[in-house]
Order: sequence, then structure tokens, then C-alpha cells
Amino acid sequence: MSKLRRAIAAGFCVAAGAWMMLMSVHAQAPKVDAKNVLTGQAAFVDYRTMKPGTFRKITVADLPKPFDTQSSGNFPRVVARPADAWPQAPAGFNVDLYASGLKGPRQIRLAPNGDVFVAESAGNQLSVLRGRDKDGKPELTSVFAAGLRQPFGIAFYPPGPNPQWVYVGNTGSIVRFPYKAGDLKATGPAETIVAELPAGGGHWTRDIVFSPTGQRMWVAVGSGSNIDDPDTHPREFHRANILEFKPDGTFVKIYASGVRNPVGLGVNPTTGELWCSVNERDALGDDLVPDYVTHVREGGFYGWPWYYMGDNVDPRLGDTHPELTGKVIVPDVLLSPHNASLGLTFYDGAMFPAAYKGDLFAAEHGSWNRSNRTGYEIIRVPLVNGKASGEFQDFVTGFVTPDGNVWGRPVAVVTANDGSLLVTDDGSMSIWRVSYAGK
Repeated sequence: MSKLRRAIAAGFCVAAGAWMMLMSVHAQAPKVDAKNVLTGQAAFVDYRTMKPGTFRKITVADLPKPFDTQSSGNFPRVVARPADAWPQAPAGFNVDLYASGLKGPRQIRLAPNGDVFVAESAGNQLSVLRGRDKDGKPELTSVFAAGLRQPFGIAFYPPGPNPQWVYVGNTGSIVRFPYKAGDLKATGPAETIVAELPAGGGHWTRDIVFSPTGQRMWVAVGSGSNIDDPDTHPREFHRANILEFKPDGTFVKIYASGVRNPVGLGVNPTTGELWCSVNERDALGDDLVPDYVTHVREGGFYGWPWYYMGDNVDPRLGDTHPELTGKVIVPDVLLSPHNASLGLTFYDGAMFPAAYKGDLFAAEHGSWNRSNRTGYEIIRVPLVNGKASGEFQDFVTGFVTPDGNVWGRPVAVVTANDGSLLVTDDGSMSIWRVSYAGK
């Protein structure tokens, strides 16, 4: 072949490849129709207007001034699920009861072999659920480890198909148990990896994730208060932070700070970035301060307690740290204030429609500091190439009765091996399964 013909052929291949990539981009339907996204004041969630499939986008420009409304003490009254109540999902999706009678089910994680590990925090135990029988319930249930202290975080190490350990985040420590695929009970005693984590004063959950290489262990530690100034309150030392350790428990550094209560952690499989789901502060009014989900910038500062959502100063502390102006990161996705956003997962299954691939799902436990209830749902955050553009969607709702009582409180969510979502609910002490049946 002559040089000219080879050049033409090479050019044709490059052009054809570019054309195919372009057609692929155009063929993929957009995840969000901008014309059907609620914005401004309409974007703030109220349980009375929640509807599965509704998209919302809240921006910093939408936020009111502090104390525009009175701070509310509207604690939920948790009741038994009414006979006619059931979680609601968008058209084409089904919600089934997978497990019930649990002891405060909180974080839920999937072992590489498909077993479901659940932290039963109220029972101080870690349990394993396997498979589904003909009635849709677990084929096997076993207590993997007992005698824990408010367990929450669950992580398998090393990352990959053959972990040797399962790590558990107690409220004041991190322990690990020997593990091999298929174990239904720990084959050895707990080994303490981090002997002392800050504890007491509230915000007791301690989530754990490992970096994709397994060299970093990230631990979420919420604040001990609403807005106690760490300058004058030693109990806030190493709190409202995401801490980094080595897998052997050696402390490395504060990975990110000013994160009031980073309950749920996750690693984005597309980008490898750490993400978190955060409960922000209370008592500034119904629509302050937004909870959020965001990727976490290494060394990033997210404002607590002096600032919020960029350079907005919390008036209760005043402008005591002007040197931080311009350094406060605005999170990726602002949620309704007081949602109590908890566990999250990235959808890597094959059951849902293609548009859901790579999206983030998060559990919203529900408000107490808002006059109109918000949260009590599972939200979906559309991601494109692992990045968010600020929208979120009401995905699974229906946990609040018409009179404002609450029968379900979603805590965490995980993608199961079959591509369904499993959702823990410590209101009804259940696990729900969300599947897709098509149109």
C-alpha cells in the first residue's frame, strides 16, 4: 500500500471513530429535561408535594437570609405502617419488602460474593442476609458479629473480589474481623484498628470506605454539636471532618474539614473520587442550611461552623475567621435543608434503564427542624461521566402519612448483585427492595 493510500485509510479510520463517538453521545438521551426541573422556592421539598420522578435543583441564590422563618421543633411521630401505605417509586419500578423485624438497620453494604451486610445499630450487631427465596425474602440470615457499639460503617478489605477482612465503624473505634467469601459468622475475634475515635455529644455514626487501591481508609466523623466553635470547644477536635488512616489504623491526616456531619461515604467507580452525604446545621430557619451530597476535595474546607455554602457567614458566630473568605467549597448538589441525608450508593447494576447507570442514590432520613416535613425518601442524583450538575430527583417516597406522621425512615441504600436497590429503614425496621419491571 502506498504512503498516500495508508494516510487516507488512517484518516478514514480516525474520522469514522470520531463520528461513532459523536453519534454515541447524541444517541444517549439526556438524564434530565431542564424544562421539567423545579427551581427556586418550588425546589424545596415538602412531603405533601413529593412525587416519584420529580426533578429539583436548589442553588445558593435560592437561599433565604438566616432567621427568615422561625426555627421549628417538628419532631416526627413514628407510627406503625398503615395497611394502605407502601413506598412509591416512578413508573416501571416496583418496591417489595425484603426483610423485617431488624434491630435498627442502618448502613448496608454488599460483599463481593453478593451477600448483604447490615449494621443493626440498635442491636449492636452486624448481620448477613443471603439471596431471595420464592417469597422474596432472604434465604439465609445470620449474625456475623455481636457485642459491637452502635456499629454503622462496613467496609471490605482489600477492595476487590477476595477481601480478607471486614471493617466495622463503632461509634468510638474501628475494628475488623477476618473474612473470606461466604462467611456467615466471624471466624475470629474483633481486632481493634483505631482504638479511639471522637465520640459523645451527638452524631455517632462512623462510616468507612477504602480508596480503590486500598492504600487509604477514609472515616466520617460528625460534629459533637450544632455550631460549637472548635476554637473554644476542645470536644470538636477531629470532628466535622473526614479523617484519613492507613488500613492498619495509622492516622494520616484530616482529608477534608468543615463537614458538619458526613454520615454516608462512597467512592465513585467512574472517577475514583470520594463522595459524602452531609447533614448541615440547624436553627437558622426552615430553608437553611441545605444538606448536600458532593465529591470531596482533598484538603477541602466546607464551612462548618463559621460559614455555609460558600462565603455565607453564620450570624451566630460572626465574622471570626475572615481569612477563610473565598476558601469555602460549595457542594455539588444542594438538598432541602434538614433532610438528614445519610447513606449513599452509586448505581453499577444492569437492571435499571441505561440512563440510571452511574447515578448516585441517597437515603433521606427526614427532618425535625422544619415546619413542613422534608426528606423521608430515596433521592437519585444524575451523574454524567461521574459528575453532578446540581439536580436531584424524588425517587422513592410515601413514608409519611397524610396527617404528617411517619412510618418509615430510610437510612442507607446499596446496589444488589441483581441490579435492584436495597434500602434500610429504621422506622419500620425493614429492608426494601426496589426493582425495575419495565413499562
